[in-house]
Amino acid sequence: MEAFQVIAIVVAAAVTAFLSTPLVIRLAKRIGAIDRPNARKVSEREAMPLLGGLAVALGCVVGLSLAFLICDVEGLSNALPGFAAGSTILIGVGVWDDRFDLRPLYKFGFQLLAAGLAIEAGFRFDLFSNFVTRETIVVPAWLLWPVSLLWIVGVTNAMNLIDGLDGLSSGVGAIIAGTLTVLCWQGEQWVGAVVGFVLFGALVGYLPFNFPPARIFLGDTGSLFIGYALALLALEGYRKTALFTFMVPLMALAIPLLDTALSILRRLRSGRGVFSADRLHMHHRLLHREGSHRSAVLMLYFLTACFCMIAVSFAQIDGWIAFVYLGAVVAVTFRLLRNLDAFSLEFTAEAPIPPDASGDDGEGDDDGPEVAQ
Repeated sequence: MEAFQVIAIVVAAAVTAFLSTPLVIRLAKRIGAIDRPNARKVSEREAMPLLGGLAVALGCVVGLSLAFLICDVEGLSNALPGFAAGSTILIGVGVWDDRFDLRPLYKFGFQLLAAGLAIEAGFRFDLFSNFVTRETIVVPAWLLWPVSLLWIVGVTNAMNLIDGLDGLSSGVGAIIAGTLTVLCWQGEQWVGAVVGFVLFGALVGYLPFNFPPARIFLGDTGSLFIGYALALLALEGYRKTALFTFMVPLMALAIPLLDTALSILRRLRSGRGVFSADRLHMHHRLLHREGSHRSAVLMLYFLTACFCMIAVSFAQIDGWIAFVYLGAVVAVTFRLLRNLDAFSLEFTAEAPIPPDASGDDGEGDDDGPEVAQ
């Protein structure tokens, strides 16, 4: 890929998302796809339009269409139909849920279907490297499917879970998309690079309308689509690493994945179901700690960027030194979580939320089923 091609598809995606967002705002208000605040959500603003994910998706459609015209990327025509089919399913599910509400079990079923289509199209966990011999191992089919399904559905829901503050999911998604695109570029995974550039551009174009104070929320339409796209992008990007193949995308996605894991563990420890809702997520804790909505969002941007820089540098490490590096990262991460009081079960249902806090659609905080949303 040439520089002018990259610039063209990123700009096309960004401009399309930017110009289409006001139209999506009108559409959401017209059909009644609006946020309805409740006791579990951070947002207290009435009638905030949802469906912001439609603008992001439109940006991706235009960017990918242009990529087909100006980029000669091997495998693009084979891989993207699966990505497009799965994305269409999740966008449709998200639109329905934003307007009418959809039971978590049904959403989970559609997520499995979308993941299956992507795996059939080649987005799969099919190779692994032996860290001692550096031999590339082909993952057997009986393991390939469940691991790939778990990854795609897990990341999809992780992005849905953190979508609790204005600009959080879209901004974090843009940072992660940029990082995974760099990894795909370094590994000459051009299909992933194209998808990454387009997603990054669309999110950057949409973010001005979603950054606090937001004028529109992503809704499930956006958070499911972004999570799905990042999951597939990570499956392309991990192939370049020669050692801990899957540690790199895991680090890039550390913030949403850690929040998901901690939510599940916290609810199991407290004897509640993993689908139950609470206000103990990272963004709630930071909002309470920082006292400012925008400060909490920017802090999570910063933490995500730090993990993404670690991921890029980790991709260059080989040999046993990687274990030392990984151990240091785990220790620092544990300390960070302790500082955020992330292991506590008592933080708040009653913890005060700053009066300027607005919050994104907070679907993960409302319906609760982050692993089935």
